[in-house]
Amino acid sequence: MGIEPRHRRNSKLRRWTRRQAMQLAAAGVGLSASAPWFQQLALAAADEPPRHRACILLWMSGGPSQIDTFDLKPNTTNGGLFKGTATSVPGIHISEHLPKLAQQAEHLAIIRSMQTKEGDHSRATQMVHTGYPLQGPIQYPTLGSLVAKELGNLQAELPNFVSVAPYRALSPAAYSSGFLGPRFAPLLVGDTNGVVAGQDGDDSYDENSLRVKNMRPPPGLTLASAENRLSLLRSFDQEYGSAHADPVVSSHISAYQRAARLMNSAASNVFNLSDEPAPLRDAYGRNRFGQGCLLARRLVEQGVPFVEVTLGGLDEQLLGWDTHAENFEGVRRLSEVLDPAWSTLMTDLNDRGLLDSTLIIWLGEFGRTPKINDNGGRDHFPQAWSAVLAGGGIAGGQVVGRTSEDGMTVEDRPVSTPDLLATICRALEIDPMGQNDSNVGRPIRIVDPEAKPVEEVLG
Repeated sequence: MGIEPRHRRNSKLRRWTRRQAMQLAAAGVGLSASAPWFQQLALAAADEPPRHRACILLWMSGGPSQIDTFDLKPNTTNGGLFKGTATSVPGIHISEHLPKLAQQAEHLAIIRSMQTKEGDHSRATQMVHTGYPLQGPIQYPTLGSLVAKELGNLQAELPNFVSVAPYRALSPAAYSSGFLGPRFAPLLVGDTNGVVAGQDGDDSYDENSLRVKNMRPPPGLTLASAENRLSLLRSFDQEYGSAHADPVVSSHISAYQRAARLMNSAASNVFNLSDEPAPLRDAYGRNRFGQGCLLARRLVEQGVPFVEVTLGGLDEQLLGWDTHAENFEGVRRLSEVLDPAWSTLMTDLNDRGLLDSTLIIWLGEFGRTPKINDNGGRDHFPQAWSAVLAGGGIAGGQVVGRTSEDGMTVEDRPVSTPDLLATICRALEIDPMGQNDSNVGRPIRIVDPEAKPVEEVLG
């Protein structure tokens, strides 16, 4: 048997201290600093600095079918064509088209009882991202912006929120920093703008699709000339800002300063995936989503607190999980992109000692109808669907909630959007009842005050 890598051994030691130290104390085991194991723990802690909390949102644009992924209904009228597969946790079964993920079910908390009210793509996407419905003049910030404000560092060279391959056309408000302002807006990488090429295989994937645009001066402009222009811009900004003490002006200036800092920073190399070993890139999948997950790991490793990676359409389908027709073929193909990327992401994070501090969320705007329509598809269905949490702050290896045998209703432990977001905040050690001043001058809670976290999934 080979020797485990040092970072994996240390990761296990860190997990042991958090989850078992209090149990040992309660059982009467002395925690003496002179004990050999205690010295080992101290050395491990000194060898690696404490990791900050981070979050990776795997966004399934279009609304994935729960019955064909994480809440199968075998041998029923609504069950469809897919078989279940046993997982690493006895009694939990998921889709046969997620075999690699099935072997890591000990990390997964599957919530099968999501119950929401919005069945429109635009409104539902905005609601799930912000926790609040569109109403009046209030500009609610998206989850990534909220996390960036709470966990980020405004002096960091890298942005605190990165969104990879988003499809924003139907719901731009879902990707906005809202009343938090541009300081907490996402850096968009591989923004699709309605283009979906590069999702489904090696032949169509463009190596440059996940590079940050305009990171270098245009042809013919030297670095020295670019710096002179930036210096002139800074002098104008300083003069204008001193005469107009306005939050909008200061936020605009701050955004340009952060962009310039990133351009001149070695940290921008994080977006160059060619640094990674080819076998690892192959394991993630040579497609936009797979490489986006690899980029997410690199960003988290560099201290970025929130990364969103979208798995949208394949070929010409912009909302890939919006399977009104040919549901089974569409979900199968999407699952074959999702499975290696997500499973490799968790393995990669774990190997680097990052999984315990990184929360992973699998989520779409709603689910799909249990009943199969005349086109072999499933339609919008917010009444009973699934979401999955994994990694940092989560007690994996369990299923929460239950839907009826036909999948039409939630029979146990309904979970609303605010409930889910409150759970996410708690896992990230953010107070969901914290407040921010809104654009209308009224303080707004991070999460609706009526929200109730799903306590049983919190590690």
